[in-house]
Amino acid sequence: MKNTYKLLIVFTCIAATQVVMSFSGCTSREEKPVAATTEMTKAEMIAHGKNLVSIGGCNDCHTPKIMTQEGPIPDTTRLLAGSPQDMKLPPIDTNQITPGKWYLGSSDLTAWVGPWGISYSANLTPDNSTGIGGWTDEIFIKMFRNGKFMGIDAGRPIMPPMPVTELSNALTDNDLKCILAYLRSLPAIKNQVPAYIPPNGIASLK
Repeated sequence: MKNTYKLLIVFTCIAATQVVMSFSGCTSREEKPVAATTEMTKAEMIAHGKNLVSIGGCNDCHTPKIMTQEGPIPDTTRLLAGSPQDMKLPPIDTNQITPGKWYLGSSDLTAWVGPWGISYSANLTPDNSTGIGGWTDEIFIKMFRNGKFMGIDAGRPIMPPMPVTELSNALTDNDLKCILAYLRSLPAIKNQVPAYIPPNGIASLK
């Protein structure tokens, strides 16, 4: 178990550069690519969105994992369902997650701990109460463009390791609509992801 935990810690360090870029630059935006003008069918939008989700590695953080001898693999019965509501994190040494030290990942890589606090990957299935069932195209696009939770201007930033800055700079509005079309095509899974915990709340986590 200790070796597995160490492996996961090393895994988080590989992504550290991208995480820091996302955390420190979540409010800056570059000019967006020009959107395609050809009208797409719903099936084409879903297929394009699925490809973008695969290329973007969304399952790496948003899908719970099954541990195998080769390491963690996505649990396809809970595809993009987010951090499990009943998952318990192990004790956290807050001295090891100060800037310049470690970023920690949960055993299934759906929860991440660092100087920003604890971020839990969102439920991206179309469940109405716990997922994206109520999201509109406008909310989804604005969330990427302003880097804020649910696209709310006065809301908190979207937390690491979500590379929202890089994705926003790379994806057109049509790309984002296609991703949302694909997410809406998934089976709805009821899973109430834990709320984000700010840095001052980590020490009290039991």
